Amino acid sequence: MNVFDELVGQAPVVEQLVAAASSGAPTHAWLFTGPPGSGRSNAARAFAAALNCEATAPGATPGCGQCKTCQLIAAGGHPSVSMVSTENVTYRIEDVRELVTTAQDRPQGARWRVIVVEDADRMTERATNVLLKAIEEPPPQTIWVLCAPSPADVLVTIRSRCRQVSLRIPPTDEVARLLIERDGLSPDQAAFAARISQNHIGVARRLAADPEARRRREQVVSLPLRVRTASQAVLAAAELVKTAQDDAAAESEVRLAKDQEQLRRSLGLEPEEKIPAKLRSQFKRLEEENTRRAKRAVADALDRTLIDLAAVYRDVLSLKLGAGVELINEQLRRELTDYAGQISAEQALQCLDALNAARLRITQNVPPALAMEALMMQVIPRRIRG
Repeated sequence: MNVFDELVGQAPVVEQLVAAASSGAPTHAWLFTGPPGSGRSNAARAFAAALNCEATAPGATPGCGQCKTCQLIAAGGHPSVSMVSTENVTYRIEDVRELVTTAQDRPQGARWRVIVVEDADRMTERATNVLLKAIEEPPPQTIWVLCAPSPADVLVTIRSRCRQVSLRIPPTDEVARLLIERDGLSPDQAAFAARISQNHIGVARRLAADPEARRRREQVVSLPLRVRTASQAVLAAAELVKTAQDDAAAESEVRLAKDQEQLRRSLGLEPEEKIPAKLRSQFKRLEEENTRRAKRAVADALDRTLIDLAAVYRDVLSLKLGAGVELINEQLRRELTDYAGQISAEQALQCLDALNAARLRITQNVPPALAMEALMMQVIPRRIRG
């Protein structure tokens, strides 16, 4: 399986990255942009693997996914590929300086040192200026890959020095096809998971595989349908925060187990084999990275919760306007039809605005409980006040 196989619906991007990896002289700085769920980080990791892939047979597509280098990069254990993220609202300037120092090191056991900066839009102007010189004058074997939702989220001084790659949300049918081929789901299961995840491949896979994740989502999307008073709205806010925390904890646990399994396989270790002392540092690094992600995972889970809630009001608007399309929450069509009869289209739009405001507050380090209470007091009682 090639490392690019999971980038469904991104054929032009894959073609561009494969050509760059095959050229032997790729651009030294890249900017991957696309909305959440488009696969920016996965594309960056696949590109890093393709750049360093050991499969060099004539005509072979780089990024075989089978060689030791590809597997180590997939597991996050390759010493020359850094996947950098932050659990803070913004990157600290000290962190960026450390990255610049790392970029000066020669790659170990690879052709290229690749530094992937996830959520580059979280860099302050001061931090970006530290990075600017490193991107302008990089060492000959270092490649920078910055990831952000859109080009406008990155300072123009950085943007102008990067080769841009634009990803999109993949179509529902292509996400479903991947789930059928890769995970063995039935067509109905795959279509359901793709639809309710709004075509986010990672979320779709988790919802398809984890009944508890589906139950938590169902609780979230049913909140506007079952909460009727202001006091219930406050309790609902606490429920949203707890659901997000539980979801984040479960996802982090699964991700750590998967990363450890991949690292074991790439190092030739059996599932129950004791880890040799000289390899323990790689597993420790995985655990430390997972711990750093924990706080950020809660914020991401809350954001996903708000996206799921927004889907409810988009469904309501579709019903109010008689769009005649399949709903995201098609399984709740009867309940949503009843709810649509209780609020106006204008109120539904106001609820969407309130949800977008809550998503912004979460990124600004507002305490989750406070942000959710403010949201619920705006959204849930609206049909009672209206």
